[in-house]
Amino acid sequence: MTLRPETSLAQRKRQLVATELTEAALQLFTHKGFDAATVDEIATRAGVSKRTFFRYFASKEDVVVQFLAGMGADMRASLATRPAGEPLSEALRHVVSVPLAACGDHAERVLPVVRLILRTPSLLARFLEHQAEWREGLAEELGARLGLDPATDLRPRLAASMALAAFDAVLRRWSAGEGPQGGEAPEALIGEAFAVLAPALDGPAGTGP
Repeated sequence: MTLRPETSLAQRKRQLVATELTEAALQLFTHKGFDAATVDEIATRAGVSKRTFFRYFASKEDVVVQFLAGMGADMRASLATRPAGEPLSEALRHVVSVPLAACGDHAERVLPVVRLILRTPSLLARFLEHQAEWREGLAEELGARLGLDPATDLRPRLAASMALAAFDAVLRRWSAGEGPQGGEAPEALIGEAFAVLAPALDGPAGTGP
């Protein structure tokens, strides 16, 4: 009966250490640049050992990319809650808008991370790996929604790819703007993107690509 509180405490402690390591890393990357900052410096700033760092993250790249990695699971979960009869473009626009709106709401914290990812080749490569995983998750959910098998029908994966292409395009345009708030608000940009995609996603009969 006493295991659950202890487990909960251990989980909270682990999350606290991970958060401290993430904050320390992002501060160093901002001030020194990604390539110049070392794992030793990150660990020292967070008050832990280098060995502890590697218990939480496999590399410096993981610290940054995992800052946004949870977006994929959130998108899939959000898609699962959309009304069954909703046009595909509207459902996917909402799904992509949620994390982008969160980015805009916390621009001073998130925007430097997005810029760092997009401007650092090794980070961008890892981020694109995550997006590939997101695409598979969305394709599976879209397959269930449309009654199609992504293994034999192109439409679920194409629709997922289009939604994530819009997500990526919005992040790039937002991050290209100057100042701590970036360019146009992400939630406004995603509406513009889906206005372009809607005809292809909904098709003549509104059944998707």
